[in-house]
Amino acid sequence: MVRRSFKIVTYMLAGILTFAGTGLTAQATDASSALPSGGIDVAFAQGTTLEDLQQQMGTQTATIESILDRAEIEAARKEAGIVSEPSEDDALKSLVIAQVNDYVNVRSLPGEDGEILGKLYNNSVGTFLSEENGWYQITSGTVTGYVKAEYCVTGDPAIDLAKSVSTRIATVDTETLKVRMEPSLEAGVLTLVPYKDQLVVSEEVDGWVKVDTEDGLGWISTDYCILSREFVEAESKAEEEARLAKEEEERRKAREAAKSSKKNSQSSSGASSYQPPAITEGTSSEMGQAVIDFAMQFVGNPYVYGGTSLTNGADCSGFVMSVYANFGVSLPHSSSSDRSQGYAVDGLANAQPGDLVCYSGHVALYAGNNQIVHASTSKTGIIVSRADYKKVLAVRRIF
Repeated sequence: MVRRSFKIVTYMLAGILTFAGTGLTAQATDASSALPSGGIDVAFAQGTTLEDLQQQMGTQTATIESILDRAEIEAARKEAGIVSEPSEDDALKSLVIAQVNDYVNVRSLPGEDGEILGKLYNNSVGTFLSEENGWYQITSGTVTGYVKAEYCVTGDPAIDLAKSVSTRIATVDTETLKVRMEPSLEAGVLTLVPYKDQLVVSEEVDGWVKVDTEDGLGWISTDYCILSREFVEAESKAEEEARLAKEEEERRKAREAAKSSKKNSQSSSGASSYQPPAITEGTSSEMGQAVIDFAMQFVGNPYVYGGTSLTNGADCSGFVMSVYANFGVSLPHSSSSDRSQGYAVDGLANAQPGDLVCYSGHVALYAGNNQIVHASTSKTGIIVSRADYKKVLAVRRIF
């Protein structure tokens, strides 16, 4: 299955926009530099000029808090010929969502005789294009074709279903973001999260989102994150073949790295007296168990934000990275990036020792028997916990 980020943009202004009746011309930023809320809301008092704004802001890009109500803004937009982007619900009801035990085939024609182009897995989504004789034409990922309508949901019923099968993600868009205990800049700081960390959103209110961190639920401002929804999309036959081949190659490379590794146990920040188990051959589960046997020696050591030392302190991804480094495998120092390492495992039920278990803003090593070993928090350090203590976003196998 291919998991991609589906992003819904509410207001995105490109180029030069002239608002009638305001005497103001504003240049909006492009999509890559737009506000994390999904675009730009530009509002201004009557008579305000671009020169006034430039003097106040020192920039030719005007992004100002609203001082007109939404109706006035929309009236100005319509008069200027600017059409508002559809709402999130409008976008969601255009999705086609598979509701099957496993997958539904995507075919080249609206019938059973059509060539199979790919698979739309259960709860995976495509975008509705047309309907013909009980078949929906969709586009999903790199696949465009037909799926049997009786196995899918679209239109108004798809809105709530789409929200339940997607994962709402806040991607941190600033260096070292403070997670607050309440939705206010005056609230106490719960924890810190690094740039590009991805956190699961559970609630949204007035420019703030509640996110799941290893230290508990907290709030971050939408000024400092990018909001999106993640869905699983269709996988073409060619993509499936390439994925299986890549998974086998990743397994081979990881085994070769482990067999040839002669390193002592050493983090990137200092040496350790621990020696990883020697691996010359073995199955994936045996090699993964060797990783866990090694990692367990560091239980009780401290958690240090940004750290990578197995003895002096590491954060969650630093711990995982440094454990695997001792087996000749290079992993990134990023819990979000760890979600794309190795190859996918279908849930905790199929996890093996040594697998990476990825959560909202956190990563751990699966130790077997529904347990993980991980650098948890500054209060707990490196510990062993239940693997299902909170929602799992992905399980990835390295060996």
